[in-house]
Amino acid sequence: MLMRKLVMFLTVLMVWSSYSYAERIKDIANVGGVRSNHLIGYGLVVGLTGSGDKTPFAEQSLLSMLNKFGIHMPAGVKTNAKNIAAVAVHAELPAFAKPGQKIDITVSSLGNAKSLRGGSLILTPLKGVDGNVYALAQGNLVVGGLDASGADGSRITINVPSVGRIPNGAMVERTVNTGFELGNTISLNLKRSDFTTAKNLVNAVNELLGEGTASAIDANTVEVLAPRLPNQRVSFLSILENIEVVPGEGAAKVIVNSRTGTVVIGQNVRVSPAAVTHGGLTVKITETVDVTQANPFANGQTTVTPDSLVSVNELGDGHMFKFPKGVSLDDIVQAVNKVGAAPGDLVAILEALKQSGALKADLMII
Repeated sequence: MLMRKLVMFLTVLMVWSSYSYAERIKDIANVGGVRSNHLIGYGLVVGLTGSGDKTPFAEQSLLSMLNKFGIHMPAGVKTNAKNIAAVAVHAELPAFAKPGQKIDITVSSLGNAKSLRGGSLILTPLKGVDGNVYALAQGNLVVGGLDASGADGSRITINVPSVGRIPNGAMVERTVNTGFELGNTISLNLKRSDFTTAKNLVNAVNELLGEGTASAIDANTVEVLAPRLPNQRVSFLSILENIEVVPGEGAAKVIVNSRTGTVVIGQNVRVSPAAVTHGGLTVKITETVDVTQANPFANGQTTVTPDSLVSVNELGDGHMFKFPKGVSLDDIVQAVNKVGAAPGDLVAILEALKQSGALKADLMII
């Protein structure tokens, strides 16, 4: 039953993929320089109900914050605070984000805090890889997890209570220069490098906007002439990103997930002439016990002797099928289905075909 469903799924995939669908440039390529940037910061969450950190760096962070507000603790004195947690704060700064705009942030515990539920993040600077502060984060956490424990040591944890989010929790303070307005060209970087796709993209742009507008630099980058004025460049990109392009077909691949047994066969997979034998054995082991009773007048003891019965049954006759020259995905699936091979057997057959050189595709085990 499982094999039949797998065959139906692969057959439908093959039928769908036999048609060439055009895709918009915005779906297959990114504009060079227009990208998001990662931000990270170290902060302190306060207001927890006894579920906070018991680590030295959380204590040090609290003392440092108090010193900034003019409260100086005597040397060697510990606060033993249980309502604070040292956290890492990270966010993604979108392209063209301007000062005053807000972005979402994620807050994660760095120490042994049991839960961040109910806590508030104190003002935390978020920095980029260059060390500059690009946003300031602060706010009340939204935690989807739950952690509860009893006096007898029983404990229940739901989801992950040590990680929370703050929607619109950071305000942008600095703009990242993308270089979008510089020069008289725009670079389009394909999400999947392919010479055919790059060529088709160039042809589609030149056909609509004029010969020489676009030129391919390599299998990944296409350079397009664009206006210099920002307003005109935005309008130009609005037209450019909606042009439809027929992507090139990918290389022939067979992908096998070794953990789940999932097998995906690309439509361009071909097989050279080959014969495959498929068969199976069932080994059955039955354990029984024999009891030996001694003679009543022999002063002997009753003994128990294990007895094992091993039987081997072959699942039907051995099956052999032959792949003619240049068979397609449909032929492979139908041939394997006729002999009743399970997904595990299909993987073994594909590996054997690859080793013999008959499988004209890359076999990838993930």
